Amino acid sequence: MSAEDRRAMIVHAVLPLLIEHGANVTSSQIARAAGIGEGTIFRAFKDKDELFDACTAEALRPDHVLDAIAEIPVDQPLEDRLVEAAEALGAHLERMGALMSALHASGRVKHRDPEQRQRGTWKGGRRESMAAIRGAMVELFTPEKDRLRLPPEQLAALFLTLLFGGRRLATDDAPTTRQVVDFFLHGAVEAG
Repeated sequence: MSAEDRRAMIVHAVLPLLIEHGANVTSSQIARAAGIGEGTIFRAFKDKDELFDACTAEALRPDHVLDAIAEIPVDQPLEDRLVEAAEALGAHLERMGALMSALHASGRVKHRDPEQRQRGTWKGGRRESMAAIRGAMVELFTPEKDRLRLPPEQLAALFLTLLFGGRRLATDDAPTTRQVVDFFLHGAVEAG
């Protein structure tokens, strides 16, 4: 196994542990989860901080959600496409949030320098990540472009704004994903 493959394997094994234990996860827990010896961890990563940074970078990468959106069949109804995309995006946000909350709660608050904050962790940073997600959403709207009131690019941006805004304000009576999509497609006023 290459050094990069070993690092990736360790990161994937450690992510669930970090969500569960935060920065308090032990080297022996990491080794057991990855099926390796403790020494192998520190041959792949110089210390736990470097491993945690790699796990954080992996959780923030949008690749998984982009793959999930790309797999949505564009021949199914738009509403179903948007529900699938919203659920994939929601799972991505929950995973990121769970990891960040666990790390913060366990005392690992790392303040990045402003240059690193701008770059982020995926092909240049948050802007590029959001642009890629928006582009994937445009693809879901494009087959319907002749019957849409706005261009697919604008609808993708509006949909993501509605979806992400609702996640921040989630309460016990929060709408379901299907309700958000229905509201997005049909509005608040009954057809009359």
